[in-house]
Formats: sequence, structure tokens, C-alpha cells
Amino acid sequence: MTSRDERIYLDHNASAPLLPEAREAAVAALALANPSSTHREGRAARAACEAARLAVARLVGGDGDVVPPENVIFTSGATEAAAQLLSPRWLVGGETVDIFRLAVIETDHPATREGGSFAPAAITRLPVDRDGVVDLRALAEWASASEAPGLFALSWANSETGVIQPLAAIRDAIAGRPVRLVLDAAQMAGRLPVNLAATGADAVILSGHKMGALKGVGAIVLASLSTRPFALLRGGGQERGMRAGTEALPAIASFGAAAEAASRRLEGLQSSLYDRRAWLEQQVSSRLPGAAILGRDAERLPNTAAIVHPGVKAETAQIALDLAGIAVSAGSACSSGKVGPSHVVAALADAGLPIDPGLGAIRVSFGFETEKSALERFVREYERLALRAGAKTTREVAA
Repeated sequence: MTSRDERIYLDHNASAPLLPEAREAAVAALALANPSSTHREGRAARAACEAARLAVARLVGGDGDVVPPENVIFTSGATEAAAQLLSPRWLVGGETVDIFRLAVIETDHPATREGGSFAPAAITRLPVDRDGVVDLRALAEWASASEAPGLFALSWANSETGVIQPLAAIRDAIAGRPVRLVLDAAQMAGRLPVNLAATGADAVILSGHKMGALKGVGAIVLASLSTRPFALLRGGGQERGMRAGTEALPAIASFGAAAEAASRRLEGLQSSLYDRRAWLEQQVSSRLPGAAILGRDAERLPNTAAIVHPGVKAETAQIALDLAGIAVSAGSACSSGKVGPSHVVAALADAGLPIDPGLGAIRVSFGFETEKSALERFVREYERLALRAGAKTTREVAA
């Protein structure tokens, strides 16, 4: 149970709390040497780095599909990984291949939505429907519009609404076309199973701190080393020449520990997240009939609910909830410090969802350890805010 004075953290999509095992792994790695050194101390550091690499590879290789550990390239985070992958030049079978066009989704995280190093004229932003699912007809038209090599990069699960894009339908839309596929799985990994081979993607992007590791570490996981982008950071030969710079071993070790923990938790606790989200949304909808749950009719992350209510400005609600001891988000943490409406909410409104995009949305995102009492307290506080803003209760609507 949570007391009225105890703070509640419901912003896991911004950053998950540091796991105890990740903390322990990071502290142990602080005493280790440079992983590139060949003496005994260096070899011990290299062993720790490779153990973490194996744990991350296992996290994205499920149902008997094995991802070779050497296909995992450690980076400083998901943003750097996206910057490297969203490149107009790739190495395919030992030959340089130019990629002339890029498609992204209008609701994507800025790390992919902004297009990396592609020229603005080469970038197509695909619309979404009222739930935030990509317009598959628009994707198919873009894929077939040219025989020039293309790249489709997308956030597999939206960080603000939790909406999961339909990979099978996406693969069908680009089938037979010279289009490579890059998945930002930063929000998926650790919450739902990620099987790289089953996705059909050329690469997936992972983020350590989204699953309980230290901030400042992420990864590119390649389906094949023969198909990859060129190095973004050049200098030393670290990460098999694909990412120069001494590896941040404490962060990498914590990433490996968090990946191992995620693999264990996914085996038995996944359904509990769905149950808690369903309860949360039912409570909000039954108490406040005017509330809208974004992406409600689409497949979503089990830990995420994005709520819009007429008259309740998300920025104001976030501040009020913070003062009440509850940490939530009014959008992606990468952009919520900026003044202006959420581009995700705006895109849903443009698609015909009857909401005021200027209000924004409150995002509630929680973890395996979040207690139901924490969600109960959020519901009470949010209802109080909505009623102060003039919302009607279920009883008043019925009358």
C-alpha cells in the first residue's frame, strides 16, 4: 500500500527505475580496466562486456532463434543508434549501397521522425489513423513509388500512447520492394517479447535505461553483419569497427543485468501489466465519461495509458499531480520540457479523433513492481483535477 505522503513514480516510459541487479553490475564494473587492453585486467573487463552483449542478444532472440552476440553494437543510447542507422549509405555484402529515400511515421519519436542524416527532401512522413496506427496504404504507395533503394524506420511502440505498429501488415506493404526496415524497440524490449528474426527487420534499436539499466547506454542489434550502416563515430576499432570509443563498461554491465532480468520477468509477469492497465482505464472511463484513452482500439504496450479529458490541460495536470506526489508525463520526456502541443496528439486529431490537441495527454506508464494502490491514488487525484476543471461524473451524465 502507498501512503498519502509517499511519492509514486508512473513515468517508466521516460526512464525505468534502476534495477538492483543493474546497480550491482555497474558498481562491480567500476573497478575494471579498459576492455581493449590485453593484460589480465583488460581481459576481465572484456569478459564483462561480452557477457552483457550475450545477455542483450538473448533478449531479442526468442523461440529458438539465436542472435549472434557479435551482432550487438553498444552505443550511448537509442538516439545515437538511430542516428547511425538512419543513414543514406549502408554496407551490403561488402558493397556500398546508397539509400535515396526514407519513410517515417508522423507520430514517431524525434530520434527517427527527424530523419537522421537524410536530406529533408528525401524524407516522407506517413500519416496515421485515429488510433495512431500507420496508414498502410500510404506506406505501400511510398514503397512502390520508386525502384530506388529506401529505408522505413519506425518506433515499434509509441512512447506516448503505447500503440504498437502491426509488423506483419507492414512487411506485406513493403514486400518485394527495395526497402530496408529499422525498428526502434526502445519501448518494447523488456515489456513484451522481441524476436529479431521474426520481425523481418534489418536492425532493432534498444535503450538500456528504459528497462532499468543506467542511462547512457543503448544498442544496435543487426539481423546480419553483412547488412549494416557505416560507423557514425570513427577512430578506434571498438565494437568491431562500428562504434569508436572506449566502451562505457559500468553502463554496459548494467544493461546486461537489466536484459537478463527482463528475460526472466517476461516469462511470468507480462499478464499482470495488462490487468493493471485494464483496471486503470476502466476506472478512469467509468468515473469520467468524457475522458479519452488514446489508441484504445489498437494493440498497445501493457504498461501505458494516455488520457485526454476536455478542459484538463496536460501540462497543468502534470504539475498538479507532481505536487500531489505522483510523477507522470505530459508527453515524451525527450520533448515534454518544450512549450507546445504533442505532435502525437496533434496527428491523432488530424486523423479525426475528436480531441483538442492543445490540451495534450497525460501519460501513465508503470512497471512490473507498480502496486495497484499506486494506480488507485492516481485515479483519485486525476478525477479531482478533472472535476475542478468542470468535468461531469458518471452520475451527472446519466441524469
